[in-house]
Amino acid sequence: MSQLPWHDALTTELAQLQAQQRYRRTMVREGAQGPRVVVEGKTLLSFCSNDYLGLAADPSIRAAFCQAVAEEGVGAGAAHLLGGHSQYHHQLALALAAFTGQQRVLLFSSGYQANLAVLAGLLTAGDSLIQDKLNHASLLDGGRLSGATMRRYPHLDMAALQRRLTAVDSHTRCMIATDGVFSMDGDTAPLAEMMSLAEQYRAAVLVDDAHGFGVIGHEGRGTVSFSQWTGTMPIQVGTFGKAFGTGGAFIAADEVVIETLIHSARPYIYTTAIPPAIAAATIQSLKIVRAAEPQRAHLQQLIMQFRAGAKALGLSVLPSITAIQPIVLGEVTKVMGCYQQLKAKGILVGAVRPPTVAKGKARLRVTLSAAHTEQDVATLLTALEETVCAILK
Repeated sequence: MSQLPWHDALTTELAQLQAQQRYRRTMVREGAQGPRVVVEGKTLLSFCSNDYLGLAADPSIRAAFCQAVAEEGVGAGAAHLLGGHSQYHHQLALALAAFTGQQRVLLFSSGYQANLAVLAGLLTAGDSLIQDKLNHASLLDGGRLSGATMRRYPHLDMAALQRRLTAVDSHTRCMIATDGVFSMDGDTAPLAEMMSLAEQYRAAVLVDDAHGFGVIGHEGRGTVSFSQWTGTMPIQVGTFGKAFGTGGAFIAADEVVIETLIHSARPYIYTTAIPPAIAAATIQSLKIVRAAEPQRAHLQQLIMQFRAGAKALGLSVLPSITAIQPIVLGEVTKVMGCYQQLKAKGILVGAVRPPTVAKGKARLRVTLSAAHTEQDVATLLTALEETVCAILK
């Protein structure tokens, strides 16, 4: 057995994480993703997945996947530029370009890869990158990888963003990067105001819309549509593993940006393409997403039901209109105590602790799905009253 020279130091650090109740463990799920999941042999009512439209186990998406496997096999076998780009990849890219209103689309294995690709592929040392302080880790890592000078502004503070833009040398390239829907708070970027500032200061804008695509905006087109912005389009990153119910991600942009990334984005050039069957499944998923107004309307009803119920219980919920509904408890011990009690009652929620969120901002992360029922939400609220409210008294 190989062992690192600093094995003992790592062991000590892991013990410290356990003592601080910040140790992470992987749960093994049996069967399909859905509002009810089987974990460690126990059926739980789940409020911790990002399957916002309940498509992860959709029969027609499964059928599209299986048909493509029969035709194309499983693995793509190569990078997109070396023969891995199948007919299904091509069809999906065209469909997504039309869906987003962009000229071109590139496909990736994950949203993390896509964000690394677009930032490191378009920016370099001497350029400027301005980010919201609550942006996803992949945007921050992509910024570091690019070598650009990175500045951050307080969450959603457009006055602070303007001050950052004013400080940038007008002769250098500048990009603003933001989540569309913020993954831990559930709120949305003020995109119309941001785009206006970007035009004023000649900055580009990148929107990571992992939690917005499929869920908000006309036909689920995401934050750009939701903001009703009609000017120059930002670069958009979206993922398929959430509302679309499949896997992988994409970058949508104009012709010049996409051609530049094909020649400069290392995560695109040097990574095997996603399996063709995933692309085929996502083509079917996109058709469902576009017609899913009833599911989105039902999801909004559940969100309002949950928020009204949580407020009636005196719980601290953040100003989120999306499926992400965090309950901030502050202390890690409180979060883990509530998490364990809820799990014992058959309810599964996310327990989010530092460093994912700031110290003192630990929370239960409740995510709702169109596959949930009003009774499911009522069951959750009752369980929260018996656990969270009891601990907070």
